[in-house]
Amino acid sequence: MIPARFTPILDEMEPLARRFRDAGHRLFLVGGTVRDLLMSGDSTDAVDPANIDFDATTTARPDEIKRIVGDIADALWTQGERFGTIGLDVRGRNYEITTHRAEAYSPDSRKPEVAFADAIETDLSRRDFTINAMALEVTSDQPELVDPFGGMVDLVSRVLRTPLSPEESFNDDPLRMMRAARFISQLQVTPDDALVKAVRAMHKRLEIVSMERIRNELDRLMITDSPSAGLWFLVDTGLADVFLPELRLMRVEQDPIHRHKDVLTHTIAVIENVRRGAAPDFDFRQTRLAALFHDIGKPRTKSIKDGKGVTFHHHEVVGARMTRDRLRALKYPNEDVEAITELVALHLRFHTYQMGWTDSAVRRYVRDAGPLLSELNVLTRCDCTTRNEKKAVALSRRMDELETRIAELAEREELASLRPELDGATVMEILELTPGPAVGAALEFLMDIRLEEGLVGDAEIRRRLHKWWAENKERVSDLRRTPRRRLN
Repeated sequence: MIPARFTPILDEMEPLARRFRDAGHRLFLVGGTVRDLLMSGDSTDAVDPANIDFDATTTARPDEIKRIVGDIADALWTQGERFGTIGLDVRGRNYEITTHRAEAYSPDSRKPEVAFADAIETDLSRRDFTINAMALEVTSDQPELVDPFGGMVDLVSRVLRTPLSPEESFNDDPLRMMRAARFISQLQVTPDDALVKAVRAMHKRLEIVSMERIRNELDRLMITDSPSAGLWFLVDTGLADVFLPELRLMRVEQDPIHRHKDVLTHTIAVIENVRRGAAPDFDFRQTRLAALFHDIGKPRTKSIKDGKGVTFHHHEVVGARMTRDRLRALKYPNEDVEAITELVALHLRFHTYQMGWTDSAVRRYVRDAGPLLSELNVLTRCDCTTRNEKKAVALSRRMDELETRIAELAEREELASLRPELDGATVMEILELTPGPAVGAALEFLMDIRLEEGLVGDAEIRRRLHKWWAENKERVSDLRRTPRRRLN
């Protein structure tokens, strides 16, 4: 018997169900939609239709689907028609209806060869996992669960299996191997031995899948509540070697600073530390990805000590370059590439300020972080995975102090938009210059004053600009050869 909490969903489906029933076709809610409904367990609370994806499958072919729903659809989408999928909007509710399919990938293809089927069991056999291979018929006299592969038992037992053999399932769509990692984390299920064995043997087949699809699946894993089990699955089975081989190098690199046996263990701990709501208006996905990449350069670099015994690290510089290259290879949008790379480059900036948070230090930190300030602060806090409680408390206290100092200084100055006290046009007017490298050098000089001292007043800043110009005018020609040289 279907629980009463399903009633709002069935009511939403009834107008469509009636039309398919009258046309002599069967219609089923299917896949993750059914899984999520069943995962509500014994709850008597009604399921909110706004939180459900209305994915359905039918015996009708695409042309028939369009004819059946045409008179009630406010809009139709046919981009997926050759794969059997018709999308429609009915009074603001979106539905996707797909003809029963029997599809398979050829060994060297990235796209499935689609064949339509008449039996729901055939369609379900080609689904990725048994927990997604359940359907709820809505055109029968009473809603009826179709579960030919034991998905309900696996859902209760928290087991991840494939409807057919895992070799056949992953050959059909190799991305399913990565999807297994997501479900391991998202649903807290355990893959059965046959599935793990197949992934280890077939992981290189992922190479035929486009980087865009791999990237999207990685994103879905990274925003699960606890992605660590899925990440370990990617590494242990060899899947990560296909699209992020640096993870294996991180695993064998010792990490004595954080007292973990390897850098990867520390990295996954940092990822877990990044939680939703950790800061107002911070980008959770980008920060999680920055945590994944933040120590990627460690296996390629070594720490050095100066004459006073102070340890310096330059793996963030190497890591930023590696991060940029890997994100581009994964086809991430430029906005993600720039933000995540910058966070990796800055993730140790906090630790360069050892003498307390002076006004100057706060300004420089905020200026360097720019629009990524919240994300950088969250990443810095989460990078502390030490088991030494005293060290952890000390780091947390220093971060609290920094955030307090930022808030205090922001009340007096516009920290969010730090800029020199004079703009370029004013500099050119005062020094009688035309646009060129000398103006840039002057603005850099003025910015140093802004960072070190804050606002010094119009008369004073003009006096200092005149003095700087008198001392450096003859050296302006050097700027064409070394445009970033600081003159002061």
